[in-house]
Amino acid sequence: MTLYLDANATEPLRPEARAAALEALDLPGNPSSVHADGRAARRILERARAQVAALAGANPRDVVLTSGGTESNALAMAALSPGRRILIGATEHPAVIAAAEEGAIRIPVHPDGTLDLVALDRRLAAGPPALLCLMVANNETGVIHPVEEAADLCRRHGALLHLDAVQAAGRIPLPRVGADTIALSGHKLGGPKGAGALLLRPGLDLAPLIRGGGQERGRRGGTEPLPAIAGMGAAAEAADPARATRLAPLRDAIERTLGLPVAGAGAPRLPNTACLILPGIPAETQVIALDLLGFRVSAGAACSSGKVARSPVLDAMGFGEGAACAIRVSFPWNAPDDSADLFVAAHAAMREQLSKRTARHATLVG
Repeated sequence: MTLYLDANATEPLRPEARAAALEALDLPGNPSSVHADGRAARRILERARAQVAALAGANPRDVVLTSGGTESNALAMAALSPGRRILIGATEHPAVIAAAEEGAIRIPVHPDGTLDLVALDRRLAAGPPALLCLMVANNETGVIHPVEEAADLCRRHGALLHLDAVQAAGRIPLPRVGADTIALSGHKLGGPKGAGALLLRPGLDLAPLIRGGGQERGRRGGTEPLPAIAGMGAAAEAADPARATRLAPLRDAIERTLGLPVAGAGAPRLPNTACLILPGIPAETQVIALDLLGFRVSAGAACSSGKVARSPVLDAMGFGEGAACAIRVSFPWNAPDDSADLFVAAHAAMREQLSKRTARHATLVG
């Protein structure tokens, strides 16, 4: 059997999203065309925009459709950063780190992975106005940052706030904190890959990164990938944080039964995410061994071109050598009820196999 437990890399496609994408694929029209087929495509586009806006309690006019979370983060940061210092959390996603470049000031996190608000307050007060870029929930550990408190500090110091809500959307209610921009990704909601969104504070306008024919009210050029966008809209409508709570008992069961160190234990976390540390066993070894047993998990961010390396997120949390021995188990929206029991059994089989391999190696060397 196989069991997919890598939802934080990408969620399985929801049936509603598949149906919406197929409907859009059958339309020949360009959403910018004025004839009947173009108007039909435009209706699908705007329906998806409204569905994404509803997920975050936003106005559809304030939704910019993009190719995904990476572009949404880059667009927001390019638009908001001129003339401002860039502050980012120490455990941010590689997309935010890359967009911030080398001059960004990193705000440390506590050992449980949550942002150090005292350090943030100090940094915000220590210079010209800033832009804070902060993920709502971490992709590796599931740790949820104190976003409301961070937003209060930003307002007090005249700073702008960009939130990366890629992992949080659909799994927990999005915080209503008056952020200037919020990044979303369609495939993390259970939609097709290739679509994302940037939510803007009402009244905020921004210069495009991609210039073209004036699409998205001049904020993002290029013909919209209608099937991916339609699927994202349907997934946004289907994703329900209340239903996602059913995954928390599965997460808790594997943590309780395995008894391993858990990154972020004790902090508020996404209901579907467990970051498990098996001391002395490299993450890559664990991922491969579990894959051979039919269980799909990951280590670190899935945006590292297939590489498995020591986790900088866990380094920032102070895990030392344990940062190289952590795997992420992230339950998808359609996880079977027996997922936890199956994974626990597979984990035990993996440890037994690795133990026998180590014993054989020791005998040969001896």
